[in-house]
Amino acid sequence: MDEKAKAVLLVAGFLAVFFLPTGSPLFQESVLSGFIMLNEYAQEHVLTCLVPAFFIAGAIAALLKKDTVLKYLSGKANKWVSYGVASVSRALLAVCSCTILPIFAGIHKRGAGIGPATTFLFSGPAINVAAIFLTMSVLGYGIGFARLVAAIVLSIAVGLCMAFLFKDEAKGGLVLEKTGKALSKGIMLLFFGLMISILIINGLQMDALFKWLAMVAVAAGVGALAFGVFTPEQRNGWFRETWSFTKLLVPYLFVGVFVAGAVQPLLPQALIESLVGGNTVEGNLMAAVFGAFMYFSTLTEIPILQPLMAKGMGQGPALALLLAGPSLSLPNMLVISGVLGKKRTLAYIALVVVFSTIAGLVFGGM
Repeated sequence: MDEKAKAVLLVAGFLAVFFLPTGSPLFQESVLSGFIMLNEYAQEHVLTCLVPAFFIAGAIAALLKKDTVLKYLSGKANKWVSYGVASVSRALLAVCSCTILPIFAGIHKRGAGIGPATTFLFSGPAINVAAIFLTMSVLGYGIGFARLVAAIVLSIAVGLCMAFLFKDEAKGGLVLEKTGKALSKGIMLLFFGLMISILIINGLQMDALFKWLAMVAVAAGVGALAFGVFTPEQRNGWFRETWSFTKLLVPYLFVGVFVAGAVQPLLPQALIESLVGGNTVEGNLMAAVFGAFMYFSTLTEIPILQPLMAKGMGQGPALALLLAGPSLSLPNMLVISGVLGKKRTLAYIALVVVFSTIAGLVFGGM
């Protein structure tokens, strides 16, 4: 999709509400819900989640050596290593499915095979430490542990299936030619560690003022490295790649978040509750599909599930939603389509829904 088409998509998503009938209270509630979710997303996620993620993705594309990525994540790497690393490498980051997208795009662009890359994409939002511990404390230790194990196992299964279906070719599309002296491993580790720590600090439960001071201090460290150690070519290349990912992903994200928010009031909650009350194939599939197409902000899938489970939602469908919900969403699907193409995206969505349904059936029957 070119820049003009993305701009049209973004503008159309907001202008459409002014040309549709507005007499219905349900329609007005739907539109308002879409803008509320978009406003909350912008306030809660853009500065502290998306911006750091875009800079990380830009750094991966501009600075990380192709061989470093291919060593662990390419289709030619040892599968035990590549899929193992991809399935657990995001366990410390309390970020939503949308925040993982720029990092996934950067890794895929730098040469990661589609199998390990989609393993990374699926596992990241579901197995962060905050999500697992909150699941255990609110919903119970059984479903919390099941979520952790299932997310790792299913992410590898999804990646292997994607690699089998699409022959897992590792491509290294360099955008920026490397010139000048390469950065040392120590500097690279420190640089990426500081940027990742911003996401980690943002996910911690602490005093708001102290959290902001800590993130500002870490960001200052990143800036000191960029302007004190990097060459102008390295620094400018990092900025160009960051801006490139921002232009690619933001239109999809904002339109998708608005649509997901607008759909929420239209969902027949009573019908959903009646369908997911038992451990049936239909109930688990409904929960997986519902989770896949809805947008859940970081950790919000847990308080959303709590009243549903109290009203009779089964343990199996609850796990299916916990697996599919954070790993997919409407914004997520739009962005993945822009990175992988429609055919691969449809295959990924189908695999996530099917495997989440199976995991729910297994857990619900235990």
